Amino acid sequence: MPTLLLGPRRPDLVERMDDPDCDRARLDATYRHFTTLNRLIAGWGTIYARWIRPRLAEGPASLVDIGCGGADVAWLLARRARREGYSLSVTGVDPDPRAIEYARRREGVEVLACDSSELAATGRTFDFVVSNHVLHHLSDAQRAGLLADSERLARRAAIHNDIRRDDIGYAAFSVFGMAFPGSFIREDGLRSLRRAYTVAELGAVLPAGWRVRRLEPFRLLAVHETGRGDD
Repeated sequence: MPTLLLGPRRPDLVERMDDPDCDRARLDATYRHFTTLNRLIAGWGTIYARWIRPRLAEGPASLVDIGCGGADVAWLLARRARREGYSLSVTGVDPDPRAIEYARRREGVEVLACDSSELAATGRTFDFVVSNHVLHHLSDAQRAGLLADSERLARRAAIHNDIRRDDIGYAAFSVFGMAFPGSFIREDGLRSLRRAYTVAELGAVLPAGWRVRRLEPFRLLAVHETGRGDD
């Protein structure tokens, strides 16, 4: 559905937490609040149940979170697998040293200071490649690079989870975002929603072998399933 109030994508908008000189206390609060925010509305429980848990039932598996930020998603997935008695080795990667410093406070997650191309160049592979709120940040060239790197890195599936540009979602988050004071979550979240794709827009720019899926509330996924197994 086209957005009537938000209009076309605004990839020119800059989020406050991307400013290297932003307030560090507010940035740390943003990383901290992401744990709650993403657990509540990012849909990782559905993704885990649909793609990840079936593989875990076969034996030990591995996952990498690209652009992991404070590693909250990586930590949540590692914790859920561990609580269910599965073996999931989780790695988070991010080129931002501020994110890496925060992410290394997490237990049970390997954290690497690099981007997807640097990781792919090492020859490492993982059962799953995931990201959260990354796609809308990228230029066309960066997006193409991330998807190509994901195909090299993923043995089973790559799942890039992002917000969906939606008028109702924008209105809802303008209120919901006030639950996270002292952080950049509301301000940056509203900018992210204006930078984000609709399902049709993302589907139009994905390369062959990728598909776009809706996920509620107000999410979309770029998914590539490889079927490479443990080779």
